[in-house]
Amino acid sequence: MKGLFTALLIPFDENGQIKEEGLRQVVRHNIDVQKVDGLYVNGSTGENFLLTTDQKKFIFETVKDEAKDSVKLIAQVGSLNLEEAVELGRFATELGYDSLSAVTPFYYPFTFEEIKSYYNTIIEETGNDMIIYAIPALTGVAISMEQFDELFANEKVIGVKYTDSNFFALERLRNRYPDKLIYSGFDEMLVYGLLSGVDGAIGSTYNVNGLRSRRIMELCEQNKFEEAYEVQHEANDIIEKVLELGIYQTLKEILNVKGIDAGTTKNPLSSFDPSKRGKVEKLVEDFNL
Repeated sequence: MKGLFTALLIPFDENGQIKEEGLRQVVRHNIDVQKVDGLYVNGSTGENFLLTTDQKKFIFETVKDEAKDSVKLIAQVGSLNLEEAVELGRFATELGYDSLSAVTPFYYPFTFEEIKSYYNTIIEETGNDMIIYAIPALTGVAISMEQFDELFANEKVIGVKYTDSNFFALERLRNRYPDKLIYSGFDEMLVYGLLSGVDGAIGSTYNVNGLRSRRIMELCEQNKFEEAYEVQHEANDIIEKVLELGIYQTLKEILNVKGIDAGTTKNPLSSFDPSKRGKVEKLVEDFNL
């Protein structure tokens, strides 16, 4: 379960319906062209929190059917509705997903005991492994080291997707839990995560920039950190331009420019501004995306 995982983009049409053939194309592009080790399905990048339960199931099913066993698959099933999280967890487990993941419960001021119960319930009801999805900037939930102790006490909690810029806490977590999987969740900070000893990375830009990110990982493995930083600088030039244009809209438009039907974003997210297509075409050309 180590390596580079794409947080998978999901193509929608103008009515918010999933484009099945486009989804299959995006899966194939990630596996065959970007050469990723796995797919993280129905996360933030997949616009998960805008979807119905049936749409989420359709995505899990379609991705598994297209990918088969060629890469590792992680199913993000987190939901404010615990019953839905369990239902999705069972569904993905029966499909053969290698692990579940779940964002920490958000919006309401949940106690840690409630958060721990949420994870343990999903695990108990599905029997699958769990990767904690820690993204405090969006959920408002910061997990302390002592709380990680309690979560990791469950042997089915195999790791964490760590989307946080607190690298002191990341170093402490790595030092404390050498046998748990830690994935870097910030694409623009991949090299720093690797220096801190992460086991891999899960990110949205790997849909279009996986090969360059793989190169960063390989250089760090070879202790060629100066070269790795140079590649990270280039990756961040791409990320900076993507953020300026709108992250999910632009990542999809990059794929559309390359002939992959990545569709559009789902309401209430705005669609890509067609007047900016020239900038995307130049981005693809300049960085050989």
